[in-house]
Amino acid sequence: MIRSMVFAIAILGAMASTSQAQLIEKKALTLEGAKQIVAAAEAKAKVEGARVVIAVVDEGGNLLLLQRLDDTQVASVNVGIDKARTAAIFRRPSKVFEEQVRNGRVAALALHGAVALQGGVPIVVEGKVIGAIGVSGETPGQDEDIAMAGASVAVSFTK
Repeated sequence: MIRSMVFAIAILGAMASTSQAQLIEKKALTLEGAKQIVAAAEAKAKVEGARVVIAVVDEGGNLLLLQRLDDTQVASVNVGIDKARTAAIFRRPSKVFEEQVRNGRVAALALHGAVALQGGVPIVVEGKVIGAIGVSGETPGQDEDIAMAGASVAVSFTK
């Protein structure tokens, strides 16, 4: 009986240490951080006179915050979200997929969840993607520049 109890306690101890070993700590983008990212991107857009949608998503591509500047085409709402989601879930700028298609790799168009349009930029903190920003409404290069302005302030707004 005592042997059985000792064995059961040993197994429970091993299970507890195993479940703890499966947990990791990681940075997460907060709503306040998303607001600061959007503010930086909006400031850049206004300096350039750009009419854009700015979307910020978490690491899984889920929308945290969306802002459509005055007089921006409505179609840019979903495009901005798609650019951000692409950058988040693939952990690279959406521009990579646009370049692949331009260079003949049309199979990139079949990747589930990828949009081959420049303007989605991952938000990276300590080498890890914690979200992304997508900008749509102007030229591809201008969208990406505005997104990069937003992503550049992200390091100090995580939990």
